[in-house]
Amino acid sequence: MVPLILGVIAVVISVVAWGLFARTIARMVRTIRLGQPDSTRNGPFVARMRNLVTEFAAHTRMAKRRSVAPWHWLVMWGFLLGSLALFEAYGEVFVPTWGWPILDDFAPWHLLMELLGVGTVVGGLALVLIRQRNHPRRLGRQSRFAGSNLRQAYFVEAVVVVEGLGILGVRAAKAALGAEHAPTWAAFVSNPVGDLLPSSPVLVSALAFVKLMSAMVWLIVVSRTMTMGVAWHRFSAFFNIYFKREADGGVALGAVKPMTSKGAELDFEEADPETDTFGAGAIEDFSWKGWLDFSTCTECGRCQSQCPAWNTEKPLSPKLVITALRDHAYAKAPYLMDHITTDVLALAESEKTLVGDVIDPDALWSCTSCGACVEQCPVDIEHVDHIVDMRRYQVLIESNFPTELGGMFKNLENKGNPWGQNAKDRLAWTQDLDFEVPVFDGELGDAEYLFWVGCAGAFEDRARKTTQAVAELLHIADVKYTVLGPEETCTGDPARRAGNEFLFQMLAQQNVEVLNSVFEGAAQRKIVVTCAHCFNSLANEYPQLGGHYEVVHHTQLLNRLVREKRLVPVAPLAQDVTYHDPCYLGRHNKVYDAPRELVGATGARLREMPRHADTAMCCGAGGARMWMEERIGKRINATRVEEALGTAPTKIATGCPFCRVMLTDGLTEKQAAGAAPEHVEVLDVAQLLLTSVRRGRRRATPTSAAPTPSNATPAAR
Repeated sequence: MVPLILGVIAVVISVVAWGLFARTIARMVRTIRLGQPDSTRNGPFVARMRNLVTEFAAHTRMAKRRSVAPWHWLVMWGFLLGSLALFEAYGEVFVPTWGWPILDDFAPWHLLMELLGVGTVVGGLALVLIRQRNHPRRLGRQSRFAGSNLRQAYFVEAVVVVEGLGILGVRAAKAALGAEHAPTWAAFVSNPVGDLLPSSPVLVSALAFVKLMSAMVWLIVVSRTMTMGVAWHRFSAFFNIYFKREADGGVALGAVKPMTSKGAELDFEEADPETDTFGAGAIEDFSWKGWLDFSTCTECGRCQSQCPAWNTEKPLSPKLVITALRDHAYAKAPYLMDHITTDVLALAESEKTLVGDVIDPDALWSCTSCGACVEQCPVDIEHVDHIVDMRRYQVLIESNFPTELGGMFKNLENKGNPWGQNAKDRLAWTQDLDFEVPVFDGELGDAEYLFWVGCAGAFEDRARKTTQAVAELLHIADVKYTVLGPEETCTGDPARRAGNEFLFQMLAQQNVEVLNSVFEGAAQRKIVVTCAHCFNSLANEYPQLGGHYEVVHHTQLLNRLVREKRLVPVAPLAQDVTYHDPCYLGRHNKVYDAPRELVGATGARLREMPRHADTAMCCGAGGARMWMEERIGKRINATRVEEALGTAPTKIATGCPFCRVMLTDGLTEKQAAGAAPEHVEVLDVAQLLLTSVRRGRRRATPTSAAPTPSNATPAAR
């Protein structure tokens, strides 16, 4: 009688729970579809499915935190395959001896269930322990769980542990009853425990009932809380990974996604601000994939722990941006579905401004677009694209952006560079070199490469030294190249990252026209650049506008020349060098080895910082932050320099002029305060190589280069 009563109760509660769950899934799908259309996510099916299977089965994204990955892997498989044990409990609660036909007589099946039970319990407890060790009450802002909903997380993990114990408990009770005859090797926990339990059909039914009820409580709770990402990611993560921006499995870095309206790329010549979407000015302006991103965030805080803004006490946390957008989206959804809704909370939510009420403007403009959040996210949320979309609306529609950007925009528009220098001075860096720098005169001739100097390389004093070093190394290696000189203009990177898409497209289209005319009829369209931001724009973003080129970073080309013995380092530096990975060279474009191999080729000893390669901390210049003042918290460049100094280097090397400017300013500040040795300096990797190649010969120092106007000095130094 007891099994029958428990079974009936379980079925009644299950019908309610599963009904609520199905209704909530349907509502969630309708809610996500409130976002703008995006047809770029539809295929190819095979590539996307292959990546999905790889990511979830091998836990490739989770493995970026190896202390967490194995435990999460156990819990994940316990949830997926443990569902078979859950549904088996519907039979066991009525008939204690019941088991799956065929499988119940298969010893490996029992071993699998045993492993799932043990793994789920161990994995769930380990995740609780990890959360406790990283609790905000101990670590404050340094905890990656700061701002996360810990109650929801502990509830989910408690259910995980109960379900695992339920699997083992029911199996042990059935073993005690003699209903299972699995060999001990396939029931290494339940058989010994079963020897301690009484032989009782009621005990089996009771434990099966408890297992079912814990799952039904979970279903009811999550059905009533669509914003519980720590629970819903168990379902939505599969779709979020499948529909990620890059079908080949790459993360959403490199190029910023094109500006779209109603699912189509925006054509500024025909766009109408009255009918078209310019960036994201309201939650409904995000695409459906954006809404799926918001729904999938697990609040694990990996993005937050890597964010340079958050780590320097600024209000930006990528996690909290996503969760704020999620909460706002689901609160406003009833209003968007029915504009005459009587839902008072939805009506109130509809009155909120996206940037101002939902997202703190200081958080929005603190982003350096370094991509650390995107790189770390285990469920492929595209934080940078969403932040840039909000910036686009603020700049193009609201004209509401940090005042420092106004001068930068004006300089880009009128002078073609953020410094506001004259185009005729783009060749000033060539003065006083003891060889002639070839300038494009209408014919490529025998030039193999177009050397894209970039605005910093042409106008910023420290970056000029890198440009000169690269030119001299190419000259020594007898590499045929040419430069554009006055025909070159800014690639538009700072404009695009700041949200001024119109200005970016104006500059980029101008450059594409020039470059296409330069390479017209050429068999190869090779460009070498020293600036990581130019490298990224030319290689990844210009194809969006018809500019298809083979772009290499100078560290890649120089490393190849060293391997080919066309450049031979003959004077070992015998110095300790630490290398700072530029975000737009490293994370955004996965160039990690070439600069390090060059450092090694010079004879220097490479001393890695704790955060390096794909976990490297930003210098603070990206996302147009080079041109904005840092008024909140600690300066990012100062924090990065402290980390570099912790390796006790004689040289800090990098491969980007923006990084060099930021690190040099941070180092100078430390040296002025007596917190850094005077002999330490920041150099480009090319300068280290040149010193070794030239046998220490002193080179001429340019004396007639055009000065940098004080009113155009980057603010963020």
